[in-house]
Amino acid sequence: MFSRSYTNLLDLANGNLSALDYGGGGGGGGGGRPPRARRMQRTSTTPGTFADLDEERAGSVASDVQSSLVGDRLIVVANTLPVRGERRPDGRGWSFSWDEDSLLFHLRDGLPDDMDMEVLYVGSLHADVPPADQDDVAQALLERFRCIPAFLPKDLCDRFYHGFCKQTLWPLIHYMLPYSTDHGGRFDRSHWEAYVLANKLFSQRVIEVLNPEDDYVWIHDYHLLALPSFLRRRFNRLRIGFFLHSPFPSSELYRSLPVRDEILKSLLNCDLIGFHTFDYARHFLSCCSRMLGIDYQSKRGYIGLDYFGRTVGIKIMPVGINMEHLQSLLQQPDLERKVVELRNQFNRKTVLLGVDDMDIFKGIDLKILAFEQMLKAHPKWQGRAVLVQIANPKGGSRKELEELQAKIEQSCKRINDQFGRPGYSPVVLVNRALSSVERMAYYTIAECVVVTAVRDGMNLTPYEYIVCRQGIPGLDGSGDDRPRGKSMLVVSEFIGCSPSLSGAIRVNPWNIESTAEAMNESIASSDNEKQLRHEKHYRYVSSHDVAYWSKSFIHDFERSCRDHFRRRCWGIGLGFGFRVVALDRNFKKLAVDSIVADYKKSKSRVILLDYDGTLVPQTTIDKTPNETIVSMMNTLCADKKNVVFIVSGRGRDSLEKWFYPCPELGIAAEHGYFMRWTRDEQWQIQNQGPEFEWMHMAEPVMKLYTEATDGSYIETKESALVWHHQDAGPGFGSSQAKEMLDHLESVLANEPVSVKSGQHIVEVKPQAVSKGFVAEKILSTLMEKERQADFVLCIGDDRSDEDMFEKIADIMRRSMVDPETSLYACTVGQKPSKAIYYLDDANDVLNMLEALADASEEAGSGSPEETEVPSTLEEA
Repeated sequence: MFSRSYTNLLDLANGNLSALDYGGGGGGGGGGRPPRARRMQRTSTTPGTFADLDEERAGSVASDVQSSLVGDRLIVVANTLPVRGERRPDGRGWSFSWDEDSLLFHLRDGLPDDMDMEVLYVGSLHADVPPADQDDVAQALLERFRCIPAFLPKDLCDRFYHGFCKQTLWPLIHYMLPYSTDHGGRFDRSHWEAYVLANKLFSQRVIEVLNPEDDYVWIHDYHLLALPSFLRRRFNRLRIGFFLHSPFPSSELYRSLPVRDEILKSLLNCDLIGFHTFDYARHFLSCCSRMLGIDYQSKRGYIGLDYFGRTVGIKIMPVGINMEHLQSLLQQPDLERKVVELRNQFNRKTVLLGVDDMDIFKGIDLKILAFEQMLKAHPKWQGRAVLVQIANPKGGSRKELEELQAKIEQSCKRINDQFGRPGYSPVVLVNRALSSVERMAYYTIAECVVVTAVRDGMNLTPYEYIVCRQGIPGLDGSGDDRPRGKSMLVVSEFIGCSPSLSGAIRVNPWNIESTAEAMNESIASSDNEKQLRHEKHYRYVSSHDVAYWSKSFIHDFERSCRDHFRRRCWGIGLGFGFRVVALDRNFKKLAVDSIVADYKKSKSRVILLDYDGTLVPQTTIDKTPNETIVSMMNTLCADKKNVVFIVSGRGRDSLEKWFYPCPELGIAAEHGYFMRWTRDEQWQIQNQGPEFEWMHMAEPVMKLYTEATDGSYIETKESALVWHHQDAGPGFGSSQAKEMLDHLESVLANEPVSVKSGQHIVEVKPQAVSKGFVAEKILSTLMEKERQADFVLCIGDDRSDEDMFEKIADIMRRSMVDPETSLYACTVGQKPSKAIYYLDDANDVLNMLEALADASEEAGSGSPEETEVPSTLEEA
């Protein structure tokens, strides 16, 4: 049991990961916090309290304990190690060997030839190792196999793997919602807590051997979705990749998961996320858009998500088989004997083959029903065609599997009773695990392999079959006169390998009739057709093997991490809300003492302030300025050395009303289309034209999309039209916005307007209107009056303010201000910006402005001769 419990996920989401301290039986528990683990602490032999994640230095980019394993390394982290282990028969010690069937074992085959990279593995061991043996086992695995085992306490392992992984995640990613206790697993908070704690334990094993400045960490599959958050929090610049070997469900299903945001945010702490197919990647991207408001961008063939200044790459690359390993199996001396036995057993009958785990998602029952339908619809195959179904035993819900197996056996008996005859059984069910050689022999004699899984991540059975059917020297002595190099595939459209096998016959396994017809077509095709399809598949399978997949991922992994040490990084947020903000090295927080010192020394100052999100928070419903803001504006404006402007996208009526008590305050409304220097001055219009004919062209287009997009609306300004879609469906609203942008650009191509998209908006406004123009106009006016500014402060929080930051930098180059000018371009919030300073929020902005106002009050007003400011644009 956990030492502390809580009733909602806010503890996890908001950073109370220390609530996951594990205390339990076995004599190792304890209520207090233990000292930090030593490097290469080999095991956690008993349940105990793990070091808190939050106590670790989030901003560190180098390990506090230097590993002895240095240089470029690839650390592969998965739930299980690619090693087989068992206790010796005499009970003295353990024997270990590589698991050559493990995909992870063959990852290193894809390392580039010019990359001298060591591979380490971190994961659990498929063996129940007693606590007394764990130290020795861990040492042996590290020295002989470069493997670091994570020994999970049994209770934790049960709730982590058999609980959250198999009862919550596994059904969900295979499109099964927990409508009842018998249909997927209901969400169990204790299972989620165990999942997080297990991932934390894996992170500690990684950290023990990690050299964060040189190592690449590649995490695999759905068991470790929370691991990236633990690693990123400790090492901001660590190179982290992730590959999901399972399907990713559509957003409609994924959103039912109570911890959906936590898992998405954890994955976004990676640098590169890999999927087998575009469908899986598309579902993930859709979830990020609908639930986190993050849209992806595609550039030169690469897909990426901009996440707080970091680009999270998306890799689409189906895994392959290990060609060398498979071809070595085909040379086994027992294979020829087994092939001869099977050919004699089936006596030249046409064999259709299925090789699946005994699993409810594999569609074995649908396959058998389709074969039955084929025998009924095409009687010529009765007595000539055999379906061999190999059902590998698999762990899982005993009741569920027993019901499935009983159903399959019942179907087989019915078919064999109806169509069988002496010496002929139409369906042969093999209810046992086969050796590799036996499996290769079945592939060799099969005319067609049928895969009818209703949902599967990848499924490499068709790939293995194609290689086996390419031809094996030495097997022609059987007397089989059928040429080699021919194969046929019937595959479900719901499995990961389906898009890659363009020559296969794709089926909807739920449609029994169409699957039956596909089976008939596959075995009735001409030899030439079979050979052409086979050759096409073999070219792909042989060239896109596991080494190709690994090499491609690592290549993109390196590319995704190139800028890690060129940018400054901050870790912000708690728990699964933690993320790293990556910014330019010159980007820094505005120091109040520094700006006040420059403010006091200057004689001609320009202060340009955005309103929404800068002086008042974006989340505030009442946007009216309070007395503090009004008083502050009046104090700054009373200083004759100052020119103070509110530069906003808001309409002039609201700004005029709100700041009526500030007679000397300048206002630029609607991004500068309307502008005045003081309250008594008339509004001046920038780029005033005789008419707004373009509005009559743009408004009907916007209305068309508004009617078609529920939740959207049009805001009509005096100089612009804005279409808002923040209340529309996230995916649909964004899609409509992109479509509208193209439509408006086409319609208004010859009009003097610009069409731009922003945060949930599409805006059409006159071309020359921008906040950058406002900044240039004010500074050029002062220059013409021979009052070049020697202090410029410009603050804003959104995209429109970036024009202002960019223009000010350009003005410096054009000598429109004093050469010794103190320039402060400042954005609100830590985010990528053309500004070189930032303040965290509107409160920081007000505190800084208050410090400037205090400085003005202390110094008193400057002399009128020194600080004369033009009162109107006409005077300028």
